[in-house]
Amino acid sequence: MKIKVKSFQELSNIELYSLLALRSEVFVVEQNCAYQDLDGHDQKAIHLLGYKDQNLAAYSRIFAPNDYFEGFASIGRIVTSSSFRKFGFGKQVVEKSLSKIYELYGKNCPVKIGAQAYLIRFYEELGFSNTKIEFLEDGIPHVYMIK
Repeated sequence: MKIKVKSFQELSNIELYSLLALRSEVFVVEQNCAYQDLDGHDQKAIHLLGYKDQNLAAYSRIFAPNDYFEGFASIGRIVTSSSFRKFGFGKQVVEKSLSKIYELYGKNCPVKIGAQAYLIRFYEELGFSNTKIEFLEDGIPHVYMIK
């Protein structure tokens, strides 16, 4: 998988459409969750688009410290297309997100995510710690995790 890293302003119309379509495919349709995906944060984010051939397979967005969580950088909207699961693309996009955060904001930069609860083990394997602070977001159980 090849990962492109772009600011919001650098995204082409096609890239923006593709990432919004992928987020909708998984978070709205697959998870049957009606929520406002366009949350006003994309403009501040750095976007990581993971391509397999010409297809957007995985995606995440990252935020500078204090742009999403006070005192932390953040990774959000981490998603892999159902067509590309089981290839490790989700892990690759999270690892690239972390390396980009450390490159931009320093190797000791703390990172916080709001993870869907069923993915706790996945994120623990990537070095995140479960804060045990649970919450419901759009009817889906989540937990804050930090690295």
